[in-house]
Amino acid sequence: MAAIAYLNFDGIAEQAIEFYSEALNANEVKKVRFSDLPQDPNYPLPENELNMIMEASIEFAGGKIMMSDILPSMKSVTGELVKGNNILISIVIDDKQTLENYFSNLSVGGYVIMPLSEMPWSSCFGMLVDKFGVVWKFNSDADKFLDKVISNKR
Repeated sequence: MAAIAYLNFDGIAEQAIEFYSEALNANEVKKVRFSDLPQDPNYPLPENELNMIMEASIEFAGGKIMMSDILPSMKSVTGELVKGNNILISIVIDDKQTLENYFSNLSVGGYVIMPLSEMPWSSCFGMLVDKFGVVWKFNSDADKFLDKVISNKR
C-alpha cells in the first residue's frame, strides 16, 4: 500500500495538473471531469462546474499525486478551501540529478525555503513552496538515514 498526497484546488486543478505533469516529467496523467459522469437530474451541477476536475492522478518516477477541484456548490458540505501548510509532499530519490531537476522545475513561480544542500541527515536536502502554495521536501537518501538511526538505537 502506498501513501499518496491528495491536493484540492479551488477551480484551478487543470492548471496544477499541467504544471506538475511538466515539472515532474509525468509518465502518466489521468483526469476525470464532473461532466464525464452521468448527472443526477434531481441535482444537476451548474454549467460552470461541469468542466472542473473531479479526480486526477499524476504518476512520475514511481510516485503518484492525486487532486481535484472543490465545487463551489459543495462548499456548504466540504467547507471553504484554505491554503496552508497542512499538506507537504516529500520526494525521496537517490538520483540527485533528477532531484535537482524536480526542485528547479517546481520552484518556478514559487519560492525556495531551503536550497538543495548537504545536511547531517541527507547528502541532498531542500524545501520549497510552489506557485500553488504547496510545500515540497526533497531528500536524496532519507531511507539510508532512517535505517542508520534505527540500527544505532538497537
